[in-house]
Amino acid sequence: MPVTTDEIPVLSVTQVNQYLKGLLDRDGLLSGLYVRGEISNYKTYPSGHHYFSLKDAGGAIRCVMFKREALSLRFRPENGMQVTAYGRVTVFPRDGQYQLYCSALRPDGVGELCLAFEQLKEKLWKEGLFDEAHKKPIPRFPGRIALITSPAGAAVRDMLRILGARWPMAEILVLPVRVQGAEAPGELCAAIAWANRHRVADLLITGRGGGSMEDLWAFNDESVARTIFASQIPVIAAVGHEPDVTIADYVADLRAATPSNAAELAVPDQNEQYERLSQLARRMAKGLEHRLSAARDALDRCRESRVLQDPGAFTAGRRVLLDYQRARLGSGLSAAVGRERARFARLAAGLDAMSPLKVLGRGYAIPSGADGTVVRSVGDVSPGDSLTVRVRDGAIPCVVKGSGDNG
Repeated sequence: MPVTTDEIPVLSVTQVNQYLKGLLDRDGLLSGLYVRGEISNYKTYPSGHHYFSLKDAGGAIRCVMFKREALSLRFRPENGMQVTAYGRVTVFPRDGQYQLYCSALRPDGVGELCLAFEQLKEKLWKEGLFDEAHKKPIPRFPGRIALITSPAGAAVRDMLRILGARWPMAEILVLPVRVQGAEAPGELCAAIAWANRHRVADLLITGRGGGSMEDLWAFNDESVARTIFASQIPVIAAVGHEPDVTIADYVADLRAATPSNAAELAVPDQNEQYERLSQLARRMAKGLEHRLSAARDALDRCRESRVLQDPGAFTAGRRVLLDYQRARLGSGLSAAVGRERARFARLAAGLDAMSPLKVLGRGYAIPSGADGTVVRSVGDVSPGDSLTVRVRDGAIPCVVKGSGDNG
């Protein structure tokens, strides 16, 4: 009970705060209103609760958004963002401050889904998930194709029809998933991961038919985008109609305008391949005919050649050439021998002119000692030495009896 002083009640702080809380809670306007403003002091706590302020030129109000409500946010609130918040205004008794308890939050001036799409697109682009360098080539002739889509939609029927008509050699596997609703992202991720883990196909096609942005939102989920990026099997994204673009389209190895277009891009047209094979067969046949014709012409030329008609003519011509070459070789050898003989005669004459025998023939003699050394001076011998004197027609043994002077 309030304590009274001279009939004036005295309230505790808690009582005042509770009283104000009761007033605000009973106010119909404050129990559910929209507030527009700019986000500031935005913080997210480990508990999952979001705390921020909404402000305009004239003031600010504190706001809180609990985890349960925050999980439904499609976009990421940021400081400076203009938003419209829905909730109730009441007092937090412990602090005595009133604040807006938000149950919904949407960006002001732009759709919530559009903002969330742009935010995730920018985030993944900065991380490099859209880079062409990461795109895997689509197999030219896939043997097995897995369709990850709703088994009951028109999209899967269109793809099966087109794949069967264009390339019936491929084996088609349908991995049924939900493509709309809260459970769709998890099922899409699980199917893509399972297909990679068991290598069930050479190519994956995931997508669905057209719809609103809300209907296609499963393919804008971050977990789906990262699962497609991590896939070791090439992925074709086929979501909605041609104007529809999702995050999955940016991450996938190839984007198709529609599911039907995805089936056309996934496999070649068997009729075109048959026509190409026919063209190759015609080119091969024409090439063989050309080679056979050339071979026939060569055979005719050989058959009409003189060497085959008269084999002796070939050897006769070669015999004449051989005789000619033999004559040239003999003439050359005779000339070379003559030149060498003349050179030998000149050298022999020169050698003979320098021969000591010529000197002896003119009456001179050459004395030599017992060891064969030529005696050149009287000082080379002594009385009693034996000498041999070489003359024109022989040698004369001599004994030195004495030696005279140079005179």
